[in-house]
Amino acid sequence: MQNKGLIKVFAILFGLVSLYQLSFTFLANKVEDDAKEYANVKGVDADARQKATFERTYLDSVGNKNTIDLGVTKFSYNDVKDKEMNLGLDLKGGINAILQVSVKEVLKSLSNDSKNVVFNQALEAADERLKNDNANYLDIFFEEFEKIAGTTKLSDPSIFGTKALSEKITFNEENATVKETLQEEIDSSIGTAFEVLRSRIDKFGVTSPNIQRIGNSGRIQIELPGAKDIERVTKLITSKAELQFWEVYTNAEVQNYFFTANAKVAELLKEDVDTEQVIDSTKKDDLDDLLSDTADSTKVQKNLFTYLFPNVAQSQQQMSSLVAQAKVLDTAMVNKLLRNKEVKALLPNELKYAKFLWDYKSNKGTDGTELIGLYAIKGNRNDKPTIEGDVILDAGQVFDQLNKPEVSMTMNSSGTKQWAKMTADNVGSFVAVVLDDYVYTAPSVNQAITGGRTSISGGTMTIAEAEDISTVLKAGKLPAAARIIQAEVVGPSLGQEAIDASFISFGLAIFLVLLWMILYYGKAGLYADVALIVNILFIFGILASFNAVLTLPGIAGIILTIGMSVDANVIIFERIKEGLFGKKGLKQSVEDGFSIKGALSAIIDANITTLLTGIILYVFGTGPIKGFALTLMIGIATSLFTAVFITRILVDGALNKGNNLTFNTSISKGWFQNINVEFLKKRKIAYFISGAIILAGIVSIFSIGLKQGVDFKGGRSYVVRFDQAMSATEVAGTLKDAFGTAPEVKTYGTDNQLKITTVYRIDEEGQNVDDEVQNTLFTGLKSYLGSTTYENFKPGFEKEGAGVMSYMKVEPTIADDIKTSALYAVLGSLLVVFLYILLRFRKVSFSIGAVVAVFHDVLIVLGVFSITYSFMPFDMEIGQSFIAAILTVVGYSLNDTVVIFDRIREFTGTHPQWKYSAVVDKALSSTLGRTINTSLTTLLVMLVIFLFGGDSIKGFMFALIVGVAVGTYSSLFVATPIMYDTTKKEEKNK
Repeated sequence: MQNKGLIKVFAILFGLVSLYQLSFTFLANKVEDDAKEYANVKGVDADARQKATFERTYLDSVGNKNTIDLGVTKFSYNDVKDKEMNLGLDLKGGINAILQVSVKEVLKSLSNDSKNVVFNQALEAADERLKNDNANYLDIFFEEFEKIAGTTKLSDPSIFGTKALSEKITFNEENATVKETLQEEIDSSIGTAFEVLRSRIDKFGVTSPNIQRIGNSGRIQIELPGAKDIERVTKLITSKAELQFWEVYTNAEVQNYFFTANAKVAELLKEDVDTEQVIDSTKKDDLDDLLSDTADSTKVQKNLFTYLFPNVAQSQQQMSSLVAQAKVLDTAMVNKLLRNKEVKALLPNELKYAKFLWDYKSNKGTDGTELIGLYAIKGNRNDKPTIEGDVILDAGQVFDQLNKPEVSMTMNSSGTKQWAKMTADNVGSFVAVVLDDYVYTAPSVNQAITGGRTSISGGTMTIAEAEDISTVLKAGKLPAAARIIQAEVVGPSLGQEAIDASFISFGLAIFLVLLWMILYYGKAGLYADVALIVNILFIFGILASFNAVLTLPGIAGIILTIGMSVDANVIIFERIKEGLFGKKGLKQSVEDGFSIKGALSAIIDANITTLLTGIILYVFGTGPIKGFALTLMIGIATSLFTAVFITRILVDGALNKGNNLTFNTSISKGWFQNINVEFLKKRKIAYFISGAIILAGIVSIFSIGLKQGVDFKGGRSYVVRFDQAMSATEVAGTLKDAFGTAPEVKTYGTDNQLKITTVYRIDEEGQNVDDEVQNTLFTGLKSYLGSTTYENFKPGFEKEGAGVMSYMKVEPTIADDIKTSALYAVLGSLLVVFLYILLRFRKVSFSIGAVVAVFHDVLIVLGVFSITYSFMPFDMEIGQSFIAAILTVVGYSLNDTVVIFDRIREFTGTHPQWKYSAVVDKALSSTLGRTINTSLTTLLVMLVIFLFGGDSIKGFMFALIVGVAVGTYSSLFVATPIMYDTTKKEEKNK
């Protein structure tokens, strides 16, 4: 092999980089373990919510401190957290939601809630069609409007020809042109909603949040791994944006109050220190020392100005709307102190209704500390702003005469009058633009603005800031709150259990594979094991380097990759053994085994087919399924490299030292050699067996059906844990009274855990409906929950007793979309594979054989699930995870088939005098050792995951186990015989 030195250097450097990247994960975990320990000590009798607060306090306190000393360099917790491997929802807990901005509500808002009969009939017809149609809502509405419009146009004054839209839609304008304008307005509303949600999420404080728009569907996907306060998150992402314009106090007007408050806070904090009992815990003292002055600030801090830095005005030129600044980590303490009754009592009459609000973004101080500004809003008895945000017609980023960015905004007639008065009353002072109780800008007013069009500018305003502010201003006319149409919530307790189960299955699977390779191939197997360990290091290193999210299916993908990566070494070693058996000599056999004419051709073809299914899975999948596809694709690439290059370097090194490698042991010697099975003669029996099994499955599918998951049929699904063993039948009967109809209830894993699925009120919209359904569930289960309160029953936070461990909701509309995407994924994978095999083998018969075998495998897996789901002791729902399993089966089956086809092609070229049936039988016999070895190894790995990998992926793994077993069979008895029969028919037709 050429360039061994270069490959060695690359492997070593890549390995070191992988270890370096993974080190940040271990360091971050260590700090987080310390935080949990601190929370447990600090909150001995506290509930989960309070413990989470203590944990957050600890992490905030060490966030920017270089407490991690590696000798050559130091890191803060935030440094390592940014570089650690991200854990997905199912491993860390949190919430994954898809929100829908209602296009219908946008249209109604733009029409000023038109009462036009034609308009409203078109909306109703569009709603009805949308239940069974995945098209764009505006397109459907437009089609329905055209059907019944007659002479009525969209630009009619009673619809969209309103005064508010007069600059964009002219009277009697053609419908097609109006539709383009409406699409622009809808896109703008969705974009505004996206920016507002992103701003809210950035302030929520979770690590590695993910928010993205889903095409032009009006849908926004949000994933917040690690979020524990699910109720707060839900409120945060579904509440309508509240844009307000307030008058503000200057720093000069409030600074005397701050000095008075500072003295009062000093007294209060001194009293707290004097009355606090000494906690008899050495460990607690150690942790408090580590937390320094922020662990329990009442012990150390003496006044308000320890946390808050007033912006003192000593002259007219220093007057500002910014009254103070604070460290971001201290904002909670400042809020607590300023809301203290005794401190608030010090407010003079002119500041009686003052509201203190923070800036929407922080900035770095001179020492690198994150600082955030504080503003004093002129509140009132009714807490009503001077102007509400719904008066904004439009806003955008423009440039002034000096080519500096600024924000231009236009108000409606009512807003124009209010704005003129507000600016006239505040000449020489300031006004604030506030969204969701955060101040986005508080500019000075130089003169009254009477035209309804004005600009907001600042000397340091950037283009990006101007765009953000214009987006916020447009949020004032956000016509609809985003509603959750799909949600998945996993509690942190369940996430930790998933991690523990994954580590057990991962470790055991690796151990068994390593042991098997040594038992089967001896010293050569040991070299393959080294390559396998390097492969695992590379996979995790790549995931960490690119901040990829590791999910439970992702871990399953890695373990599956481990089982499948053995395949490359098995193919190579089997070819080497063939050479040795043919008396070629050790060095020549090794050279041939690693060559393109030997094993490499089959390895590349097999890996490409699996990679293609992985790509399709990644394109069409969402959330955890993408994680599975990503790890599968990375694993394929790294497996190919380590098997072909790392193993080769180790084998060549042993040969150069004169070692005599036998590629077998005393146990495995002679296995699968001199096999001559006449497979083709048995093909009719195989056809009959397969046909009977498929027929039974089809009958079951059409009579019994398949158990569709919530993500395919819509509904709500709760995993509820109890303090005692539960009867699913009894609980279903009890909940029938609460829900009207009996929900589907099934034991989930242990006998004290149930999965409860219901379609109760799933067609009703609104966050309040979700809350009411959850409350109904709690009421129905109350007799089984003992002393558990509703607050502790709800998902989120660690749970020590009974409660909801995870929750999923999918509305019927998006369920239809998910099913459609799944169908496209399966059909797309089959088409791509058909074309690749046709291109690679240049015979339609090969493609037909492979695709028929894949259909055979999929139908059998579906049939098995239909026949067995009613009595299996684990969840066997047909959902997105099942589709991922099906596509993986497709990839695995093709992997097997391609290796056999590659050998048939080889034998056809080297033995032209043989009958074609003899060529096929010999090719199947010669690859039988590899087929059985790889399949057994893969099945062994998957069986370990199935037994020890956690309840949530048992159904997923069961589908893979059935699929791999059937795929191995179909490669031998379906794909190849079909290919043979098709080839013979083609030759006969010629």
